[in-house]
Amino acid sequence: MRKNRMDVFKHGELDEFVPWHDEEGEIINASDGGMIYVDGVYHWYGLALRPLPFAGDGKGGQTTTTGVVMYASKDLYHWRYEGVILPCSADPASDLYAPMRFERPKIIYNEKTEKYVLWCHFVKYPGDHGFTEGTAEAGVAVCDTVNGRYEWLGYTRPIDDKGLVRDCTVYKDRDGSAYFIYDRQVGEDRCQHIVKLSEDYLSFTSQYRRLDKAFWREAAALVYRDGYYYMITSGLTSWAANQAKYFRAKELFGPWEDMGDPCVGDDTHTTFHSQSTYIFKVEGKEDLYIHMAERHNTDNFERCSYIWLPIDFHEDHTMSLTYRKEWKI
Repeated sequence: MRKNRMDVFKHGELDEFVPWHDEEGEIINASDGGMIYVDGVYHWYGLALRPLPFAGDGKGGQTTTTGVVMYASKDLYHWRYEGVILPCSADPASDLYAPMRFERPKIIYNEKTEKYVLWCHFVKYPGDHGFTEGTAEAGVAVCDTVNGRYEWLGYTRPIDDKGLVRDCTVYKDRDGSAYFIYDRQVGEDRCQHIVKLSEDYLSFTSQYRRLDKAFWREAAALVYRDGYYYMITSGLTSWAANQAKYFRAKELFGPWEDMGDPCVGDDTHTTFHSQSTYIFKVEGKEDLYIHMAERHNTDNFERCSYIWLPIDFHEDHTMSLTYRKEWKI
């Protein structure tokens, strides 16, 4: 008999942390990840955080000693734990020596190479953000299967070594080209940048754009619909929730328009006490896209909760999010 069976997306009140459980009754722990649909199955992945409060020097719950984990479901409600797909290492000489961070991991499939490619914001031991080599990087791993053990290929920085890599995502366009989108920091200057990936998705090309209007924004989540690209972002307030802002463009390299806060009725101006993570389309539904967000619990990072809301798209090519304590597809 399944424990804590979930038949709706439950969020609770704005100040609640509502746990979601897998089919074995264990709390789902997949921070700041994403979703990929393969052969009729949704694969939800993210960073397994620790049951600790926020702290520095590798002592905080915002770091991992496990790695990136994955869950599988056919209906988005009932999740089977598939295990660790990108593990940390116990070897002090390894890039992946724990505690560390594979922040905001994102997976896309390359049809030409038949490989699954994972990019992340990589922070080496002890997992503290910094300004030196290994503390603000773009990390990449690859696998033959979506839920297999990913091979770590290393880390680098797009454009040049001066630009630190902060929150990131990966977007695969309709023509099969792929892009690394990230908060690039040079000194006090922080701005979203889009960098085109190589054909095998494993490195960066020289093609990129700085999104000047997305200044001091992070946690980007992108989707394309009806002639427009939409990008939801958050401000820079560390683990504290803040007001979302979205942008739209007809071309991925812009120009991008600042469209303001998409959250309807959010009097707290905190994106319903959450931060954007990813956007995915529900298969079999003509026009249903879900915005994945996370409500960070800085007292116990293992108990962060997930806020999944349907996106409302409007005839004037705007979009909005409305809070629901619970809902069903």
